[in-house]
Amino acid sequence: MTPHTALPVPSSPARRVLLDAGGVELSGLLAVPRGRPRATVVALHGGGMSAGYFDGPAHPDLSLLRLGAELGYTVLAVDRPGYGHSAAALPEGQSLAEQATTLNHLLRDFAAHHDIGAGYFLLAHSYGGKLALTAAAAADPSRLLGLDISGCGHRYATPPRRSSARGGDWKRNWGPLSLYPPGTFRASTELVRPMPAREWTEAARWPEVFPTVAAGVRVPVRFTFAEHEYWWRHDDEAVADLVAHLAPAHTVVDRAARAGHNISLGWAARAYHLKALAFLESCLLPGTDGIRPDAARVPEPARA
Repeated sequence: MTPHTALPVPSSPARRVLLDAGGVELSGLLAVPRGRPRATVVALHGGGMSAGYFDGPAHPDLSLLRLGAELGYTVLAVDRPGYGHSAAALPEGQSLAEQATTLNHLLRDFAAHHDIGAGYFLLAHSYGGKLALTAAAAADPSRLLGLDISGCGHRYATPPRRSSARGGDWKRNWGPLSLYPPGTFRASTELVRPMPAREWTEAARWPEVFPTVAAGVRVPVRFTFAEHEYWWRHDDEAVADLVAHLAPAHTVVDRAARAGHNISLGWAARAYHLKALAFLESCLLPGTDGIRPDAARVPEPARA
């Protein structure tokens, strides 16, 4: 198999690709800048979604792939194991540990065939945030610049439950309709995918697994909680405990106003993506590890 096989994507600056991940073939979307990339952003979608989550299906201004390439980054949005092209080979999906191994194989193979600039930056949403942390704990830190995670904490607001509806739990996934461009929900039907059984099995265990995973993360991490985030606790006490499990001097917690759980599909997406890429820029500063010693903070309390 060639390093990646291009497939056409109408009216998108990104192209569909197939990628080798240690013998597992994953699909994704790839957008490249003009000239040498400053770094490579690897975007990891949440449970029940797909790589197109990061390509602004309802409005081009909301596309991380478009924005990142315009600002000089390679952006690779990956269909996680059990989604997209790999769904047929992995109908039950993979465990988080297996996904982390698969992802790190993909990163090594991609770097062997592409200029990744200064290194990799993982930008992850929801279940993808669990994978980003797990992969970072097992990765070679010299390749990894940092993590930016939205829609993922370490304590559930309510226990996760599987919904029979294709869109899942509406309020917790979306929040108020006014947060999204017209046509979002029609366009998003092309993004929604069945969540593999092994992911559902592991979801409830994340609060138990998180402390061990967090202890192995050695790169800067930024968490963003949407104003209308209902899956995760993000009160002051929960956020302080979240930061305490990581390296506090390397951890930033932020809030996204007028945003729901699916932040990269809403009007707030561009502001969120710009802040995430600004955080990446801080990780590129020479002579530092990306975060000032006083950078960790607890956000303002959530409004009722």
